[in-house]
Amino acid sequence: MTTGKPTESDWMRQQERSNLAILKLMVWISLTFGRAVGRLVLYGIAAYYVLFSPKARRHSRDYLHRALGRWAEWSDGFRHVFSFASTIHDRIYLLNDRFDLFDIEVVGAEAVNAAARSQPGALLIGAHLGSFEVLRAVGRGREGLQVAMLMYEENARKINATLEAINPAASQDIIPLGRMDSMLQARDRLDAGYVVGMLADRGLGGDATVDCDFLGRPAPFPLGPFRVAAMLRRPVFFMTGLYLGGNRYRLHFEPLADFSQTPREGRDAAIRRAMQDYADRLTHYCREAPYNWFNFFDFWQKK
Repeated sequence: MTTGKPTESDWMRQQERSNLAILKLMVWISLTFGRAVGRLVLYGIAAYYVLFSPKARRHSRDYLHRALGRWAEWSDGFRHVFSFASTIHDRIYLLNDRFDLFDIEVVGAEAVNAAARSQPGALLIGAHLGSFEVLRAVGRGREGLQVAMLMYEENARKINATLEAINPAASQDIIPLGRMDSMLQARDRLDAGYVVGMLADRGLGGDATVDCDFLGRPAPFPLGPFRVAAMLRRPVFFMTGLYLGGNRYRLHFEPLADFSQTPREGRDAAIRRAMQDYADRLTHYCREAPYNWFNFFDFWQKK
């Protein structure tokens, strides 16, 4: 595991292929005619993306080779994109509290609840693997968890605009990173008993990275989310909401690290251990549910 030089992330350079007008139309179709009709549109979207996005298709195939352990066919690429489109589409219903439409299994939530009882709040670190929105849905609807999300400010603006198009009330639990008061906001939410989530598989341009073994090859992971976790001094859990097809999801929570008692002089070593443990869990779930990994760029940065 080695520290890499900060570089501009490839995913930041890619053009957005959607806009708010299309999203609002999709929201109207889905909420007016139902999820089954809305899902029909997804087949066309997924086929278009696979046919006319050769760069993303190439990076999808590279990832799927590693996750599947075999040659990835065109059908694998389509299934990969369709899974991504399905999780985005399902957000429309989850954000509007239509939990009755989904079959959601939860594994490991007892550990998060136990940690939250010993001191207020806990941190969840996930990835662009499956659906984070399922966590917020389960928290609001079943587990009684209050969930806030820490994310980079530029991404927060985009996400907030998207959430406003679906359900304006949903944007209040986004905490933008990069502001003077970001850590104070996160700490206040934790002290109030929230679980605060972060995604730790993408950074911004200029972020420091650490190379961790991922799916059999070193890949750069951003250091920032784990520094934040160490500064907030809370137990940290790996979290993923896997999409299993149809209307089925499965949420997993696993203990990852506990920075609450880590001395300052041991912080760097603890962060690096946690990052490799994170990459190991990510490897496990990418192999268990390979079509759930939604990073359509050169993640391993092969030049």
